[in-house]
Amino acid sequence: MLLRNAMSAVPAISVIVACKNPGTRLHGSLESVWKQRHVRPELIVVDGGSADGAREWLETKRAQLDSFVSGPDGGVYDAMNRGVALARGDWVLFLGTDDRLAGDMVLSETMGWMKKSEAGVVVGEAAFDDGRTYRLRHKVNPLARNFVHHQATFYRRTLFEENGAFDPALRVMADYDFNVRLWKSHVRFKPIPLRIATCGVGGISDRGDWHGYREETIVRHRHFPAPRCWLWDALSVVRYLRKKAVRGLA
Repeated sequence: MLLRNAMSAVPAISVIVACKNPGTRLHGSLESVWKQRHVRPELIVVDGGSADGAREWLETKRAQLDSFVSGPDGGVYDAMNRGVALARGDWVLFLGTDDRLAGDMVLSETMGWMKKSEAGVVVGEAAFDDGRTYRLRHKVNPLARNFVHHQATFYRRTLFEENGAFDPALRVMADYDFNVRLWKSHVRFKPIPLRIATCGVGGISDRGDWHGYREETIVRHRHFPAPRCWLWDALSVVRYLRKKAVRGLA
């Protein structure tokens, strides 16, 4: 099923939310978008055929959704690609169902920075509920790990046309792969001093499962010579073991 509300003006920002059986967590994520002031973002929801009542709830909110797709998909990155294909905004932001925009002026304030920058990617701060915060470093090392968190990252939509979509064969690290592709294509990443999103813990890329670290090494070896990757591969294993130990003690 596809629902698309007609709008005359091209939106500045498209917010894409991919979900499947999110429960009531989805409510807070979408409410944070609806509350935005001074910027009317295009809101796109791609639902993977939820069976927990989320699809029916979204149906009741159809007037507040610019595009709504519901049906089986090939995973979260396939859903995100579908969202990009529907997007019309100059910029694209991806929110998860555990994520909320960190205030009702976030998009408006971010637009002020975007207008002053020629960057292809604008990155603010992502703050997790357990106290962790992540920002883009001024000197990026793409070998180390994924260097931006998508919940706080705005991409020019044209980058997906020029550099390809997310690789849906990667279950956890397709955004890392996409970011490295952009970096190697000399796309500029611009840090901005704004908190964009507050994020729940335990998401698909935050659980600390070995699969995520394994995909991190796969992406690394796709883009860099093996000898440059080995040290960082070892550090990925150390990070995995450390997280596993910490969770075992919790």
